[in-house]
Amino acid sequence: MATPYKLISENNFKTWLLMTIFLVFVFGLGYLFAYIFKAPTIFYLAVIFGLLMNILSFYYGDRMIIFLTGAKEVNKDELPEVYRILENLSITAGLPKTPKLYLMNTRAMNAFATGRNYENSIVCVTKGLIENLNKEEIEGVIGHELSHIKNKDIKVMMIATILAGIVAIMADFFLRFGIWGEREERDRGNIIFFLIGILLAIFAPIFAQLIQLAISRKREFLADAGSVLLTRNPDGLINALEKISKQEVELNVSPATASLFIVNPFKDKKGFINWLGNLFSSHPPIEERIKALKSMKI
Repeated sequence: MATPYKLISENNFKTWLLMTIFLVFVFGLGYLFAYIFKAPTIFYLAVIFGLLMNILSFYYGDRMIIFLTGAKEVNKDELPEVYRILENLSITAGLPKTPKLYLMNTRAMNAFATGRNYENSIVCVTKGLIENLNKEEIEGVIGHELSHIKNKDIKVMMIATILAGIVAIMADFFLRFGIWGEREERDRGNIIFFLIGILLAIFAPIFAQLIQLAISRKREFLADAGSVLLTRNPDGLINALEKISKQEVELNVSPATASLFIVNPFKDKKGFINWLGNLFSSHPPIEERIKALKSMKI
């Protein structure tokens, strides 16, 4: 198994790689549209937009994700037992600061972590999770999320999530521009713009999933193993994963945030896009994760 220092180094590299790929993508689009419309200003705006989005996603990505998920911060008095678990496991993990605790008001059972560093990290659980899991199972879930924080997985996941979402928004914008542009203005340039918009709208979900694949499926296995090392109790996480996988309540969140959660919230949905989501999922099957946990010796 790779050392924590190697994992942290790899995730720092992935963060910069993702940001670079996004910049190249936006610059390329800007150059293409500037060429089509003979307007260099479009390229300059694309450069500014790309740089600005990278900065915002790095420094304010956690706030964007909290907004997308609708999570609310809770204090020690509101969820004393959960906060105590978070605090104790944070100390065990050697984190310099206990992450902030957030709650999603949904009956679905799930959890995620986000933030750009140890000092600005967040652990979020759903209301359904704390109502349906016992103490040992909650410890297993929180241990998993703290392992992501310890290995700095959350930074690369946060950047991937925000940039993938921006790509989808850009695709929608280009498509709408082409459809709703005034009919008399649709010269050759507008037609090309429209066609590119259609292609982007079709391939943006795939591109977004490929970005999120930068988070290796092995990261989930490693976070599971990290949870066991923190709690010294594999049964807690095993039982939690089994309960979460059997739930019937769906988690209503943006598809861009799916890779953040401990279990893919869209795994049981049907249709082509969700089939693609499962095909390119950053989450390994729960059965494989449980099998790996049962084989661990502590």
